Amino acid sequence: MTDTLTIRRPDDWHLHFRDGDIMRGVVPYTARQFGRAIVMPNLTPPVTTSALAAAYRERILAAVPEGVSFTPLMTCYLTDTTDADDLVRGAATGVFTAAKLYPANATTNSAAGVSDVERIYPVLARMEAEGIVLCVHGEVTDHDIDVFDREAEFIERHLRAIVNAFPALKVVFEHITTADAVAFVESASENVAATITPQHLHINRNAMLVGGIQPHNYCLPVAKRETHRLALRNAATSGSAKFFLGTDSAPHLRSAKENACGCAGIFNAPFALESYLTVFDQEEALDAFEGFASIHGPAFYGLPVNEDAITLERGSVIVPESLELVGEEIVPFHAGQTLGWRMAG
Repeated sequence: MTDTLTIRRPDDWHLHFRDGDIMRGVVPYTARQFGRAIVMPNLTPPVTTSALAAAYRERILAAVPEGVSFTPLMTCYLTDTTDADDLVRGAATGVFTAAKLYPANATTNSAAGVSDVERIYPVLARMEAEGIVLCVHGEVTDHDIDVFDREAEFIERHLRAIVNAFPALKVVFEHITTADAVAFVESASENVAATITPQHLHINRNAMLVGGIQPHNYCLPVAKRETHRLALRNAATSGSAKFFLGTDSAPHLRSAKENACGCAGIFNAPFALESYLTVFDQEEALDAFEGFASIHGPAFYGLPVNEDAITLERGSVIVPESLELVGEEIVPFHAGQTLGWRMAG
């Protein structure tokens, strides 16, 4: 039995920091584990220009603990009126690493997102020509489509069309939740990849609904049936370079989760690596963890792997029932549970 695992320092290829005091409170959790992170742009107002992204990056860097090396990688929030020239300039000057497609009203702070995907085809053409990665929240938002079917419908209605229209465009299908998404990514070209969250590897939709409403297990896209969870676990632990780590950590205070209209999002940053590694251990795939966590993401984005390493060791970690944040409480993923791995040192 392997009791320690030393790997290149991982990166988080999808997460939310929010802004202001909450951002300052959560950045250290991510910087403790990861060398870099793709930061989502769905603030209020959203990060739609290179100037806004540069300013946001500086606020994040100011929140990184002294002596810790961490690089935020910024994304451009696409809208119906995105300035392609500014996006290209931002990418060329190192401000933008990717651009994010939110269908309007698909998730938290996405009201300003894209109302008709075909309207941004000219922007996608520029991105394809310039080698800018497209990150996709893959859900339709039509009220007549069941919430559990919205990812599969997005694939058939929009994602196949995007991939066919722009074959050289690099596309990351973010936080996939279904066997449909796994099959699509596996059958697509090498320019299509996907991130997988720890929560979608651990829970199915029962975790939200059994024993009463469980708001801290509610995120978007929502967890699906057990068959989908098992497909995600198989994909993550397969060793395929098409799948890599993206936590989609999304902090909301307890007061925002436990109310009549609880916010979508799971805050998994404090124990993200421990959570993922527990899955790989359960699946007897520890040898595949470094690829998923540290190698596949940089390779897809065309970035070097991190030079430093981290070590995780077998041992019990009790996740607190809650953590203090901005004078209030926030509930982390796995609250009250015991995980079987911990970071050494």
